[in-house]
Amino acid sequence: MKTLFHIALTLLGVAVVVFFLMRVVPGDPVAMMIPPGAGPEDIAHLRAFYGLDKPIPEQFGIWLWHAVQGDFGVSISLKQDVLGLILERLPATLELGFTALTLAVVAGGLLGIMAAAGQGSWLASAIDGVTAFCQAIPDFLWGLIFILLFGVLWMWLPISGRVDPTIAFDAHTGFYFFESLLRGRWDVTASVVLHSMAPAVALGIPVSAMIARVLRASILEALSSDYVLLARLKGMSGTRVLWVEALPNAITPTLQLTGVQFAFMLGGTVLIERLFSYPGIGGLAINAVIARDLPLIQGIVLTFALLFVLINLLVEVLTLAINPRLRSST
Repeated sequence: MKTLFHIALTLLGVAVVVFFLMRVVPGDPVAMMIPPGAGPEDIAHLRAFYGLDKPIPEQFGIWLWHAVQGDFGVSISLKQDVLGLILERLPATLELGFTALTLAVVAGGLLGIMAAAGQGSWLASAIDGVTAFCQAIPDFLWGLIFILLFGVLWMWLPISGRVDPTIAFDAHTGFYFFESLLRGRWDVTASVVLHSMAPAVALGIPVSAMIARVLRASILEALSSDYVLLARLKGMSGTRVLWVEALPNAITPTLQLTGVQFAFMLGGTVLIERLFSYPGIGGLAINAVIARDLPLIQGIVLTFALLFVLINLLVEVLTLAINPRLRSST
């Protein structure tokens, strides 16, 4: 119950900030959508239709009441239901985010374990250098590099879209990868993988570097603990000590970091999706900001906030499941 209260309070705070912030930013969304020669009556009619003629506190109250019922209003620029637009684009963003997270966890986990196992060797030093370099370059710059290398110079990977336009596929859920697997459409699966590879790797590289560094530090800290020393005195091999004793206890901080980074990664898809013309929420968000589409911006920001709190809640549950000793302190 306490957790649900915190989630509701967080979402309310985000809603208040984004709603009032968008009202004080210069520019009138209605003025951007009226045709040339429109009279004052036309402008007043549009403002009344979108509720922009009322005082701001009253606008917020009306919008919040509808939002808690799942009604985010109508997009000013696209003239469509905001929730419908978000749900149409959300599966693409989630699929791209999960792909990037999977790559980041696998690569970062392997590098972190290798660096910890080879502490003091040239391999550990090389991994430190590589992870520092990868973490220093932001995801959108990696995206530009991949577009130039794999899309322009070598033309190994597609650099726009989500699936080959020559392939006809009606996805009922919007999750192309999982649905194509279930329906046996291997051509769609292969196309989705190829189209998501460059943007997913661009998103995952900085996160994988961070996971590797945190996991390595956590493993080294665990290896210096008393229970590991006791295991060594009992004759346990170094490999078994690493995998059985140190690694399970080093997972908790790495899991918490991964959850936070995944939430930020979903926010980072905004630029990556724009670079790769990927049909997710990112491109929709940028277009909404350019058009000053207030209902659509508010709906997208609130959706990202909900994803953020749900991901953190899931990480907390997984952390308590992995390490039951933490339950007494929560």
